[in-house]
Amino acid sequence: MDISEVAKQSGVPASTLRFYEEKGLVTSVGRQGLRRVFSPDVLERLALIALGRAAGLSLDEIARMFAPDGKPRIDRQLLADKADEIDGKIRKLAAMRDGLRHAAACSAPSHMECPKFRRIVGIAAAGGIGRRRQKKSPGKKRSR
Repeated sequence: MDISEVAKQSGVPASTLRFYEEKGLVTSVGRQGLRRVFSPDVLERLALIALGRAAGLSLDEIARMFAPDGKPRIDRQLLADKADEIDGKIRKLAAMRDGLRHAAACSAPSHMECPKFRRIVGIAAAGGIGRRRQKKSPGKKRSR
């Protein structure tokens, strides 16, 4: 398949295909005139790249998930770490959503008179919102 057919079938622009080739994510099998030609399995590879990007993986992380022969070599630990990172983002966003809903519906005469809102402001002032949490060391437990 030439590059325009791959672009049409995959929805990936030709410029992105050329960039992916530069990064080693895809490989053309030759040329047809000035156009790059790809084997049909490039569509599956592009689908795996799209899946990795949707999960928040970098192109370098995705590139490491392909063996030299082009077959997928999925790094399970990287996927578990990414899932943990997403869990953290979900918790943070859920807390922010709940805080916003409370602030929107709070019956206090002023938000600054609301204990819950003041607690949220205090957390923000201490840098607790938007800061990444440190990972716990494997042998140490946090005291509560």
